[in-house]
Amino acid sequence: MAHIYDRVALIGLGLIASSMFWAMKRKGLAGEVTGFARSAETRHIAREIGLCDVVYDDIREAVRGADLVVLCVPVGAMGPVMAQIADVLAPGATVTDVGSVKKDVIEKIIPHLPEGVHFIAGHPLAGTEHSGPRAGFAELFDNRWCLLVPVAGSDPAAIARLRSFWEGIGSNVEEMDADHHDLVVAVTSHAPHLIAYTMVGVADDLSRVTDGEVIKYSAGGFRDFTRIAASDPTMWRDVFLTNKEATLEILGRFTEELFALQRAIRQGDGDHLFDYFTRTRAIRRGIIEAGQDTDAADFGRGVGRKP
Repeated sequence: MAHIYDRVALIGLGLIASSMFWAMKRKGLAGEVTGFARSAETRHIAREIGLCDVVYDDIREAVRGADLVVLCVPVGAMGPVMAQIADVLAPGATVTDVGSVKKDVIEKIIPHLPEGVHFIAGHPLAGTEHSGPRAGFAELFDNRWCLLVPVAGSDPAAIARLRSFWEGIGSNVEEMDADHHDLVVAVTSHAPHLIAYTMVGVADDLSRVTDGEVIKYSAGGFRDFTRIAASDPTMWRDVFLTNKEATLEILGRFTEELFALQRAIRQGDGDHLFDYFTRTRAIRRGIIEAGQDTDAADFGRGVGRKP
């Protein structure tokens, strides 16, 4: 595949940026890939494992001359990072991000966007519980969805080019408006993460169950809660603070459903429980049929990673 961008700058070198780099190299999507991370240790590891063609110690040097800049930092840092790099962005360049909140990110970035530079918000729906530059692998985005959220006045050619880039990386691509995106991910990602954190916290607080028993007897449900709850704390703190309204709406609905199930258990209403579980079971089958997971015991996550 021919280069889609001549120079791509990855700002933040964690799981997503690392996986993007390996995926770009796999398909030859970029002429050169530069990188920057705030942490000197992360930059050292990136150089050690060959992550990016050049890793810069100065964020402004990393983005200079790039025709695609990808912000792979926690959503709370998007605005300050954009303010740092705005005046050195190349005319005609595209800036995108990989944050899992869109309305807040757009509001923080647009005030710093220079004339002639395109911003197209993005969100690859892919990840693992691992973080850091060593966690990335080229297959992370294969057959996963990447949601693009163009802002008012976005250039159609720039959108088409970014779509081709994500498709080249392996993703399915769909466009969505910011408010709808934030509600969708509150249902599919944000609220489930908060519930997982809560359940693991409950187990930790329950003095009648020892740590050893929790680890030794972990069945699939709790084990998968712990996988989710192992995700990056900084990223998830920022997600909940910046997608507050949609997450609270979904948590309110969750609470209502939970109360209804509590009542059914208390009253011995087996029909209600059976009907509810039958309906929700169909969602899992739909996810498998859509190719977004498998029915294997490891939930399709037994893929190789770069060392």
